Amino acid sequence: MNSSPKHSVNFAQAVLPWLADFLVPYRWRVAAAMLFLLIGALAWLALGQGVRLLVDEGFVGGNAGRLNSIILLILVITCVSATAVFSRFYLMTWLGERVSADIRNHVYQHMLKLSPAFYSETRTGEVISRFTADTTVLQTVVGSSFSMALRSFVTAIGGLLMMAFTSLKMTALVSIAVPLVLVPIFVLGRKVRRMARASQDRLADIGAHVDESLHEIHTVQAYGHESLDQQLFADKIEQVMAAAKQRIFYRALLIGLVMLLSISAVTLVGWAGALDVLAGRISAGELTAFLFYAVVVAGAVATISEVIGEIQRAAGATERLIELSNMPVEITAPVAAAQLTKPVAGSLLFDDVSFYYPQVPDSTVLQQLKLHINAGERVALVGPSGAGKTTLFQLLQRFYNLPIGRILLDGIDISTLDPAELRAQFALVPQDAVIFASSVLENVRYGRPDASEQQVIAACKAAEADEFIQQLAGGYQSQLGERGVRLSGGQKQRIAIARALLADRPVLLLDEATSALDAASEHYVKQALEHLMQGKTTLIIAHRLSTVLHADRILVLDKGKLIASGKHSELMHSCPLYQQLAALQFLKADSAD
Repeated sequence: MNSSPKHSVNFAQAVLPWLADFLVPYRWRVAAAMLFLLIGALAWLALGQGVRLLVDEGFVGGNAGRLNSIILLILVITCVSATAVFSRFYLMTWLGERVSADIRNHVYQHMLKLSPAFYSETRTGEVISRFTADTTVLQTVVGSSFSMALRSFVTAIGGLLMMAFTSLKMTALVSIAVPLVLVPIFVLGRKVRRMARASQDRLADIGAHVDESLHEIHTVQAYGHESLDQQLFADKIEQVMAAAKQRIFYRALLIGLVMLLSISAVTLVGWAGALDVLAGRISAGELTAFLFYAVVVAGAVATISEVIGEIQRAAGATERLIELSNMPVEITAPVAAAQLTKPVAGSLLFDDVSFYYPQVPDSTVLQQLKLHINAGERVALVGPSGAGKTTLFQLLQRFYNLPIGRILLDGIDISTLDPAELRAQFALVPQDAVIFASSVLENVRYGRPDASEQQVIAACKAAEADEFIQQLAGGYQSQLGERGVRLSGGQKQRIAIARALLADRPVLLLDEATSALDAASEHYVKQALEHLMQGKTTLIIAHRLSTVLHADRILVLDKGKLIASGKHSELMHSCPLYQQLAALQFLKADSAD
């Protein structure tokens, strides 16, 4: 993220409890997995005693009957071990998938609550990287790596106990080597974790770059920017490789050192044990069992050292997910939310409203705005770029908290309402129509999911969209592609208008809703909008003279202040800025039509 805060998250104090919360609903499956893990480890350790009996009582004793029974015992232990491994692997892999899915749901639910201010400062591609790549890393660790580490830990402890049971002397020798093996695990493990976090951050940069360049592919290709974008991408790839190179080096060093120290320790202890066998202090079977346990312990420690890199990487990924899920939600519902009186009339009052964007506190966008809009009134907002027109729309829907003043809907302060209930009173038609990568049907009923197909068709007919929709290969089931790539600008706008028609909400926010239409389409759509606006409070951001001529009132904004209000004919005589806008924008736009 360009400017997202980096919070220091402690692994033991934050990461583990956070993950544990997602495992709680599946505690019985976790318990079963742990039980099978324990059974599998004990069965594996029991094989050591089977090997001891095989050597001392089978081979050395020369008893064929005893040899057969021992072989049968070993096969039974192997079957128990295999069954436990299957059960543990299935349960842990299922838990990895389930927990990963729950985390994705949790994070996505939180992301939908974050205000536009967060996304105005944040690269969407990096958020997506955290949401996808980091949860995938976590899924692998919970479902596989963590299980392997835990199994190896239990096996190592059990192996050490069995070694002590077999020979205290050789176990004491091994205990001298254990600290030498643990030192690189702890020292290098911390380095691997820090570098894993850096690698995930660099990967997020790549995700952000790809998301941005591919979404704007028309602009990239139109300006011949492919080679430069390719070079920028290659540079980011090299940054990922540079971060990964260090992580890989230290992880490889960790694995190599642990293996060297473990195998060397087993070899030296085996040599001391062989001398004891020759001296008659222990049997050949006891030495064989001891070496079996030593190899088991060494293998378990080596597995832990190998897996710990993945666990540290997952810790870094989890930290990033925790940061995202802990981002403060600035727009929240009050504890005891006020209720609007139904039906909502749609009267609006701006009571001494001043506003600045949180990221630019020194630049005031609206200044001491006092404005009353009657229920059912049609009001046009005009003014130069940066006058505060779009900001006014955003404040009405409470995408930002007001630092100064109040906005009232039907006499109720909107800050006392549940944001979901407040926004359900507005139907928005933006200048750049938003089309989702789904069917025509789903796009139109986006604001009213329970609408029937017949209601959708009726809304599309009113928006003069039915004719071109019927010409699509799949009609109302046609997939429109990402961001409506299969539609023209005018067609997108008519879909957006049909969406607002179907939503049928008491307040309409029209951000130059006819700007993308040709003259013929505009005529029909204006008729549809005229029908739609009947009995509804309507605010129109206008850039065309024809849009404002029939408004009940025109508000002229400049530098965040309301400088004039009235009808077109009144303002043409009393407001120099309106005269200038009419000459430079409205009349020019009309002549272009």
